[in-house]
Amino acid sequence: MKMSAYKFSLLACLRSSRPNFLVLAPLCAGLAVSAAWHDGHSPAGLDILLVMLAALLAHVAVNLFNEHHDFRSGLDSLTTRTPFSGGSGSLPENPEGAGAVRIAAWTCLVGVVAIGALFLWQVGAVMLAYGLLGLLLIVAYTGWLTRRPWLCLLAPGLGFGILMVAGAYQALTGMFSLTALAVSLVPALMVSALLLVNQLPDIEPDQRVGRDHLAIRLGVRRASRLAAAIVLAGFAVIPIAWLFGVLPAGAWLMWLAVPAAAWLARGLWCLPVDVERGKLAPLLPLMGLNVVVLLGSLILLNAGLLLAG
Repeated sequence: MKMSAYKFSLLACLRSSRPNFLVLAPLCAGLAVSAAWHDGHSPAGLDILLVMLAALLAHVAVNLFNEHHDFRSGLDSLTTRTPFSGGSGSLPENPEGAGAVRIAAWTCLVGVVAIGALFLWQVGAVMLAYGLLGLLLIVAYTGWLTRRPWLCLLAPGLGFGILMVAGAYQALTGMFSLTALAVSLVPALMVSALLLVNQLPDIEPDQRVGRDHLAIRLGVRRASRLAAAIVLAGFAVIPIAWLFGVLPAGAWLMWLAVPAAAWLARGLWCLPVDVERGKLAPLLPLMGLNVVVLLGSLILLNAGLLLAG
């Protein structure tokens, strides 16, 4: 019986980490590595591994805290889950795993702190700013930031973009880089757009538990149009940064994803009026396409930087 309980707790933690989406963190941290190589640095292999591990642990911690909070608040019992929103459903199916998920979240956070402390020792006090802001985002996102509309929009992009890319670059090289800052804007914009779109199916249940984000404030159609504009802004970073000499021509490789991004933006902009009355079926394929565009763009941008180096 005890072994079975451990097994179910482990399964609850695994599902609550949302493993299908964890590729995002290594791709974002990978931009720091690609930018460092492009700028002529040669980061140590162990440092690269630690940066990747810290990014992954931070992403897992966010997901676990989110799952635990949504279960405890009762939100899980109100949402209709989709493949991209509404949580994993792990804790409603296995309530006794809630304690294990919470412990796992804090354990991941301790791992992030330990790796951050190592880079703080290696690089210096500048890493403290990245670390403290990152920890604040991880701990405060679900319970506090989701009640502040603009902070809720910006926080995911700040975490996966500025902190994960520019911060990892600083950890690997000890330096600030306009290249890293420019490429960090791509996930900063596109991840925020992704989270905004994923909030659209949950507007009503989120309101009932006291959340207050832009999807609630704007409604489905206006929020989806804002998300479309943010996605396109992510692609606009490349030509602007290239014109100013901040990014190499290889970064244009990301624009191979422009046709899919344009299709996504058109779909989000032209959602039918009845989505405001809860008929969200047209939104679901766009949510899937949004994930594909984000991940594909980051893969292409990483490849472009490596080829240019």
